[in-house]
Amino acid sequence: MNWHPEILLYTRLRKSPYFHASGRHGVEAYSVVNHQYHPRRYGDPIKEYWTLVNDVTLWDVGAERQVEITGPDAWEFSNMLTMRDLSDLKVDQGKYALITKADGGIISDPVLLRVDDQRFWFSTAESTLLVWAYACAHWSGMDVHVQEADISPVQVQGQKALDVMVDLFDDSIKDMRRYWSKRYELDGMDVVVSRTGFTNVAGYEIYLENAKRDADKLWETVYEAGQPHGMRVTGPVHISRIEGGILSYDADMDLDTNPFEVLFHYPWLDEIDQEASFIGQAALKEIRDKGVDRKLVGVEISGPSVGSYIDGSMPEVFPVHRNGTEIGYVSSACYSPRLEKNIGFAMVPVDCSDNDITLQVETRHGMETATVVEKPFLGYQG
Repeated sequence: MNWHPEILLYTRLRKSPYFHASGRHGVEAYSVVNHQYHPRRYGDPIKEYWTLVNDVTLWDVGAERQVEITGPDAWEFSNMLTMRDLSDLKVDQGKYALITKADGGIISDPVLLRVDDQRFWFSTAESTLLVWAYACAHWSGMDVHVQEADISPVQVQGQKALDVMVDLFDDSIKDMRRYWSKRYELDGMDVVVSRTGFTNVAGYEIYLENAKRDADKLWETVYEAGQPHGMRVTGPVHISRIEGGILSYDADMDLDTNPFEVLFHYPWLDEIDQEASFIGQAALKEIRDKGVDRKLVGVEISGPSVGSYIDGSMPEVFPVHRNGTEIGYVSSACYSPRLEKNIGFAMVPVDCSDNDITLQVETRHGMETATVVEKPFLGYQG
């Protein structure tokens, strides 16, 4: 099947504050994220991948909206909203903060930044989180204000990302640890810079306040600073995120999956025992104690290249078989140029989740052999 449908540009879908600035670089394909147009690629995904690995890339990620929580009860409310324990979260610190519903299913997987004592940003690509937060605030009776703030990020990702950031700001950024942030003023614009990103290489996000006013200015400022370092505008490089074991909501997790199925190797799952209660806590404790029936594991897949994930080569999940019976599915897969093999994530029964177990995966090329392996496939390269 060789589909090449266009995506309609019209008023019903929202547009990132960077829509026109990022569009000037020649977007070849958009997808829809958070009810917004999201540049997915500008050219050959493999060339974009190598630019990330060797140089530096600039991404329009304005579809990541900031669900901002403020007010006297902002900390208590934010802690109730996420399964992460925020008791040790300092101002300027962040966390990968899963949001779960009462039965433990995952609603969203934002990055949370504490930008002030009682000001929290949940940076989310899922539109459901905003209305969920509105509802939770209403029914909790807590003294908080919930809004979608006029704050939009861009990502600077790649081997030379730090060089660009030093040129934009100053040497103080060299000391920034992962999941920490710092406020800067950049040519009259107020920004918060965090050491975060959707890749397994060095990367930063620049959160622009007053984004509707200053988006074009920020974009051109960052792009100009990146030119001496070989910066290229790309979409999110999914090959790198798959190599790094980074999951994508609505692909690898959703409302019908829980953290113990998809993130079973994360040590902070123990935070469900925190003293403060959060939505889904009782269910997650029960799931942990009972054990799960399936897990999202890493797999290496034989055969020809399965593509780069964002090139139209994987419109549906790949069925997973064992002994002639369909037992699960591959949710994300790609060919890794650095590893020179096909890799992906497979949701399989627990008794098929041990490393070195052999499975069969039905790719677009036919039935191929797959081997369960440890993830991430490549550790953090920053």
